[in-house]
Amino acid sequence: MNSIQNRITAFAKLGHFLSQFSVDKIEKQDNIEYNEIFFDGFLHQIKLAQEKNSWFTKDNILFSLNSWSKSLTKNNLIDFSKSTNLDKIQPKKVAIIMAGNIPLVGFHDFLSVLISGHSVLVKQSSNDKHLLPFLAKYLEYVDETLKGKITFTEEKLSNFDAVIATGSNNTARYFEFYFKNKPNIIRKSRNSVAVITGDETIEDFTNLSNDVFQYFGLGCRSVSKLFVPKDYNFETFFNGMYAKKEIINNAKYANNYDYNKAVYLMSEFDLLENGFLMIKEDESYASPIATIFYEYYDNEIDLKIKLHQDREKIQCIVAKNFIENEVGFGQTQHPQLTDYADRVNTLDFLATI
Repeated sequence: MNSIQNRITAFAKLGHFLSQFSVDKIEKQDNIEYNEIFFDGFLHQIKLAQEKNSWFTKDNILFSLNSWSKSLTKNNLIDFSKSTNLDKIQPKKVAIIMAGNIPLVGFHDFLSVLISGHSVLVKQSSNDKHLLPFLAKYLEYVDETLKGKITFTEEKLSNFDAVIATGSNNTARYFEFYFKNKPNIIRKSRNSVAVITGDETIEDFTNLSNDVFQYFGLGCRSVSKLFVPKDYNFETFFNGMYAKKEIINNAKYANNYDYNKAVYLMSEFDLLENGFLMIKEDESYASPIATIFYEYYDNEIDLKIKLHQDREKIQCIVAKNFIENEVGFGQTQHPQLTDYADRVNTLDFLATI
């Protein structure tokens, strides 16, 4: 039987393979197993992913790949697998329904299922279907015992024991009904927020620009809402955001910016904008592309109560010495393996099915 040590080694080798692909450079290395078979093929998959989904720019894909290469080290994987007792798991088949909002968004679930010793049945989003099947083939090469444990399907899911499904709030209601008789994790839409106190520096906001603009703000860890003190002056905020001014050169982003700006102006909403980002006072958490919502708060205690009450809508809270489990400015897109989506421990779930 395949041991957890073998599975850890396989994913660590995958991390080594992915280390060749970063935003700074793509460089083929000599010491990567099966590189002659997979390197050029993966370059082709990156190209196909870009062509299929224009939000998947080369830089965004490479950012995701490089982030995963840093996570998939042997030490990280050992610590991750030790966080739950996986020794007595009876292997089952776990279905994963993946979102497609950012590149490899479902990889953490894929990793968790296989590390646990289960088989995986993957139903991908049509927006992100080129990268993961190729990486799965690499895993099967470096650990042959994984062959037969990884299945991709475009058909209706069948013959599985548990399910992890991610979608919108509307699709989540369907998932909850359809999978009510199976052990499940059902994830709904979430957004991330930043708490601004007024003491932040331009450097803080430059870091925050990474949380706002990475993946064009399409990730659940992307900051889409600010909480700011009464009468807050946004000048320093906009100065920090200016670091990402080149984003307006992306045609799809620019089209969304122009469209949303026109809608807001026709509706006579009050706006502040700088040519590539609009901010609008709004109580909602999910803001459109090129827009951040903001909401004023009167005192910190009331805000903490509100954030607790709305915790099912929030993925990350970016702040500086404000609240427990906050994320530092510029860090939302660098999660650890134990930073589980929706704060639901996937390994604990997989250990009990």
